[in-house]
Amino acid sequence: GRRSSPRRGSVVPYDTARRKAMRRRPRSEWLVVVIAASSGLVHSPYRRIRCSSSSGSRRAETWPACRASASSAEERGRPPAPKTLSRFMLDETLRDETKRDLEALIASVQMACKTISLLVQRAGLESMTGLHGETNVQGEEQKKLDVITNEVLKDALRFTGRLGVVASEEEANPLLVDEALDSKYVAVFDPLDGSSNIDANIATGTIFGIFRQTEECRLDYHTDDRDVLDAYATRCLLNTLQPGESLVAAGYCVYSSSTVLVLTLGDGVHGFTLDPRLDEFVLSHPNMRVPTRGTVYSVNEANEPKWDDAFRAYVADLKRGRGQTGKPYSARYVGSMVADVHRTILYGGLWGYPVDAKHPQGKIRLLYEAAPCSFIIEQAGGKSSTGFDSVLSIHPSSVHQRVPVFLGSADDVAELESYYANHLATNSTLASPLSSDPPLRSTPSSTPPSSLPSSNVTAFAR
Repeated sequence: GRRSSPRRGSVVPYDTARRKAMRRRPRSEWLVVVIAASSGLVHSPYRRIRCSSSSGSRRAETWPACRASASSAEERGRPPAPKTLSRFMLDETLRDETKRDLEALIASVQMACKTISLLVQRAGLESMTGLHGETNVQGEEQKKLDVITNEVLKDALRFTGRLGVVASEEEANPLLVDEALDSKYVAVFDPLDGSSNIDANIATGTIFGIFRQTEECRLDYHTDDRDVLDAYATRCLLNTLQPGESLVAAGYCVYSSSTVLVLTLGDGVHGFTLDPRLDEFVLSHPNMRVPTRGTVYSVNEANEPKWDDAFRAYVADLKRGRGQTGKPYSARYVGSMVADVHRTILYGGLWGYPVDAKHPQGKIRLLYEAAPCSFIIEQAGGKSSTGFDSVLSIHPSSVHQRVPVFLGSADDVAELESYYANHLATNSTLASPLSSDPPLRSTPSSTPPSSLPSSNVTAFAR
């Protein structure tokens, strides 16, 4: 049929030389390039542009040859392009140049989360369910996926060149990163929270937190002096023992009916859902906020006989509608911290794991579970507490320190704290399990840096 030519003014050349080169091409090839360029499929010196004085497009100012600026996606009747996590981090970097190194770390985290999501989906098909046959430093039996996902996260983070130390639930000691070129950050993570639920196909997740280094952490390979190496190892260890309020970024990935990555950089919380068609995390929950008051409490009620009197009274009043709202609460408990916290952010209420007879100092690990999740909750307008103090104010005394944790809607957590305050005033025995550990009272560790054992730091094998 008859070949049609593009409309006059629909093609804008960058320069005369390229325009002449284009004219020497066959007309059919010329049309293909123009169409592909206008669709954004290839980069070309020609791009179809529609200009409109009302659109406010900056392209009309950038290219004077344009006779009409591009109208918006809404004006053309097309949905706006999805905003990916990579684009979100690029925008953050453009607003704040100091986040450029953080952009590389988040890119590595999202790559690891995509890999872990695929591993979780195929666990039953590739014989990755069941026990690994070993126990971790907490004495917990490791699942096969615990070990695999731990390696995935370590490998993803180590080659960024921006980390000096990483600490994991599955590692007895913090790990030095030999590949650190310009280390500025410390990463802590639980590679697969709720892994005991894997075989039952229940939601699991990954929790991570990123601190800025407080001490220089760069190995001197030119010395064999044991004292120098011990001092270096001690400085690196101290980088991991920071309170949650020092976090510069935190987040989690929840692997369920969809894979969702929730992230905060210290200025709000945003959720990104993994689009399997694009294989990209797409912004789906911008500016997430925890409701001020909820109607759900989430605890392991099988431990009720072992609870302290304050928490037992609080839960009993919630169930009977004797709380501040005057309405009974519903119970929801998955048993995977990431899943329960994610629901609490969306719907409000309270999630908690108190001290009990079996766990006199609490069960949740402070550094890579309680602190990152508390940071996310508070950035979303919620509140976290040990029953007395904010979780974020606790100075860790060890990498695997455990603490009691309550987090959720601000009013619900404040109501819980009032129960502890009232019971503390009338029952002196309540204070003993909580106040016996100084860090729970938000006091820094009194251990001098020189006395911290250097054996607590292990180097990555190249």
